[in-house]
Order: sequence, then structure tokens, then C-alpha cells
Amino acid sequence: MDLDMKDVVALCKRRGFIFPASDIYGGINGFWDYGPLGVELKNNLRDLWWKAMVVTPPIGPDGTPVQIVGLDSSIIQNPKAWVASGHVGGFSDPMVDCRETKKRYRADHLIQRIADKVKVLADIGSEEIKIKGKVAKAFAFPIDATNEEMDRRLKKLGVKKGWISHDGTMPELAFADFSKQDLETLVGPDASEPGTLTEPKEFNLMFESHAGPVQSDDNKVYLRPETAQGIFLNFKNVLDSSRVRMPFGIAQIGKAFRNEVNPRNFIFRSREFEQMEMEWFCHPDEVEKWRDFWFEERTKFWRAVGLASDNLQMRKHGDDELSHYAKEGLGTSDIEYKFPFTAPDFGELEGIAHRCDFDLTAHQEHSGQKLEYMDPVTQEKYMPHVIEPAAGLTRGALALICEAYTVDESRPSGVYLNFHPALAPKKAAILPLSAKEEHVGPATKLYLALREEFAVDLDIKQNIGKRYARQDEIGTPYCFTIDNDTIEDGTVTVRDRNTMAQERISMDKVAEYLREKMKPAGANQEKEAA
Repeated sequence: MDLDMKDVVALCKRRGFIFPASDIYGGINGFWDYGPLGVELKNNLRDLWWKAMVVTPPIGPDGTPVQIVGLDSSIIQNPKAWVASGHVGGFSDPMVDCRETKKRYRADHLIQRIADKVKVLADIGSEEIKIKGKVAKAFAFPIDATNEEMDRRLKKLGVKKGWISHDGTMPELAFADFSKQDLETLVGPDASEPGTLTEPKEFNLMFESHAGPVQSDDNKVYLRPETAQGIFLNFKNVLDSSRVRMPFGIAQIGKAFRNEVNPRNFIFRSREFEQMEMEWFCHPDEVEKWRDFWFEERTKFWRAVGLASDNLQMRKHGDDELSHYAKEGLGTSDIEYKFPFTAPDFGELEGIAHRCDFDLTAHQEHSGQKLEYMDPVTQEKYMPHVIEPAAGLTRGALALICEAYTVDESRPSGVYLNFHPALAPKKAAILPLSAKEEHVGPATKLYLALREEFAVDLDIKQNIGKRYARQDEIGTPYCFTIDNDTIEDGTVTVRDRNTMAQERISMDKVAEYLREKMKPAGANQEKEAA
């Protein structure tokens, strides 16, 4: 059964995972609040990432643990830093406005939106798709046209970039391929008439603010659009104050802000989000070895926390996708997840990029501070290259929810969240069979004993079936029921979330039982066990 994103969003709000920000005022586009369960899930993923990267970093190719230290840099930095990094001058998207609908679109997404609109006509059996005007002829293909036939026709029309076919029938074109005259014949995705689209204009994605009582260009600052630059700005500080030596990494988890023109797909693309990034500094001659190493390690991590192999894929960026810092290096490869709104395609979950020496070199030039590394053994001086595994924490949480969402019409809840126990917001629920003191007393005692070590829920109200259903919907892996037998022999009933199977164990063995089940997932567990 295909997962409907509307069902996921509804469960997230109903059960307290994610709410629209400022919900009582109608929300604000691109911003989200994490409720009691959502913040626990996000924190669990955050803590597992930190443990896998900083507390117990993986074993390197030489058989010894790699060196990674942590950092928490300021959200607002000296604005000169963003000039050096290229964000002030180049962190922008070409935007197109529609004069009819007053909507704004990213130019690189617009043509596919138009193609998608036309595809609806193709799906209902029209033999040939036609739109008014010269450029629209690029879409006038018979439904059964082959890729080669479409390619030949596009070349005759003079389309410069050609096309990329997703299903063998629909081309994807670049908006930049069209002239001002062409725009007059193109129908916008939400428009009823052609000629309503403006020429593309650059739109900077950074949020601006001011530091100090007077608002002027002299005290303009920016909310960081990525956490990486704080790491590069502190490279020398970390090197001078820590006992790290090349190669080593600096890891950081924190919020970033991008003024996305079209936030969409729930928390997948929002204006405020959290990143988990690590910058791995190494000798220029070793970048390929470390790129491959981190790609393998990060893929293992996502599988270890519960993302199924068939929902993950690895994809190398094409030349037209490369960031300015990666054009001279090995590029970027993405770990992608098949979200419901991208299926059957995939969406980016984490990127492993070779940033070359772009950032350190740029900050050295703009700041006047020497950032080269001197090898204490060989006395070689060089500018380190960087491999960057950069993951979205909020996207990761969304992937975990989508992966866990399991429809089961045989149970009262109709659905359960199959989280890995180490990720589940609540590890267990303590359920007295009734509200009588003979049941509530022992249940409370067990709850107080477990809560020092585990996030557990003491759930007393409603009948036992409804309480099971609630715990299924929030993904609690185990429920411990205190009943009449507990009073007699000191045992409790354990119910497994996934199988609904039940067994009895001694109450004094519950903590040990959970401890065994909650062994943290992580990228390094398998290697360390070996």
C-alpha cells in the first residue's frame, strides 16, 4: 500500500509529533514546532548521530578510531564571513513571478511544473499534447514517442540543454533555455492564459537582520544558511586548543535558516531546519580514500537507525548540480530516501561532498589569518581539503516517521509506528489493568524505578485496549501491564508492539529486559562487535 503523506501529517499533529508554528494564528509558511513526541524523536536521532560521530567515532582504514571533536558555533557571525563563503554574492535562486496568480516559482523548477500539468492531459488518453505557441511545441509529442524521437524533435526546435526523461514520455527542460519572446507563449502552472510569467530575477535566500540599535547597512547581519561555516571559522581555534592532528573532523548540530520561496512537503523543505554536519580535514592526496570511507559509514548509520535498504539509494551529483566549492574536486554524492512525496523517486537525506580547500582558502584570503596546516613530523605546509557529510536532522526525523508508519487494519489503531527501540520517543508504557490502587501502586513504583534510565509513560486512563492502541500509534515498542497476577507472583505482562505477542516476566527483570532491547543503533556498532 502506497503511503499517503496526508495520513502522516495528520498523525503527527494528532499524536503530538509536529505542529504548524503559530497554529492558533493560522500558521506561518515554512516553520514548524516539534511537540512532546517529536522533540523526543528528534533528540534521539541527534544523540545517536553525536555518539556515532564524536563520542565513539568509527574505526578508520588503519584500524584505529578516527579523531572528531564537537563544536557549537553562533547562529550569527561577522557578515564578512558570508562574503568570503560566497553566500552574499552567490547564494540565490533565479525566481519567476506570475502576474495573473501573483505566485512565485523557482526558475529551475518551473518547466517541470508545467510538464507535470500537461502530463495530466496525457494520462487521460489524448493522442498528442499541444500548447499554444512556439516553445510549447517542445511538449507536442505523441504519447508513445520514444526517447530518441523526442530528442531529435527537441534539437530541431533549438532547445540548448535538451531534456531528461523520467518516464520515456515527458521531457524536463531548463527555464533558462527560453527567451523573453518565448515567455509570451508559455502558460504558467497555475495560470489560465499564456504570457503571465516574468523574466527570472535573482533572489537571495539568506535572512537578514541587524545587530545593534540602529538599522543600517553598517550593522547588517545574516542568520546562517548552513552550520558548516562556523566550523571553518573555528578551524584554527580547534587546532590550537585541542590535541587533534591531521586528519581529523569537527562536528556540529544546529539550526540553519533559508528564506525558501516555496517551502513544501511538510518539514522536508522549510525555512528553519536543523543540520548534523561534520567537516573532515585531510591531506589533499587522501580525499578519495576518505570520501569513500565516509560514504560507507554514513550509509551504515541510516540503515542502523531503521531505514530499509530498498528505500535508500546513493546518487552522484551531475556536473550541473555541483556547488561552487565542489566543481574542482570529486563532487558530491547523496544518500537519498524514497519519501512518499518523491516516490517512485528519491529525495536528499544526506550529502557527502568534497569541498576541496575552497572554504579555508577563502577565509584566509578575506581575514588575513593563516589557516594552513603544518605537519609536525614532515614539516610540510598545506591547505587541508575537506570531506563533508552533511545530514538534515529534521529531514532525518521525517524519514524515520515515514519509514515507521505501518498500516495494520487488524488492530484497533489501524496503524502503528515501527520505530527502532533506540529511536522511539517512549521506550515503554506502564499500564495498570485498572485504576484501583492495588494495580496503580505497583505500576507507579515500576514507573519511578524505570524513568531514571528510560523515557517511559505511565498510562492509567481508559480501557487497556485503547491504551494499547495509543501506544501503537506513537511507536512505543513495549507495554508492561500490572494485573492481578502481579499482586500474586510479582510478574507483569509484556506486549510487543510489532507482533502484539505477550509474555510474562518478573517485575524486577523489567529494567534488564529494556536495557537489552534498547541497545543503541549506530553506524559503528557492527564494526565494534566484530
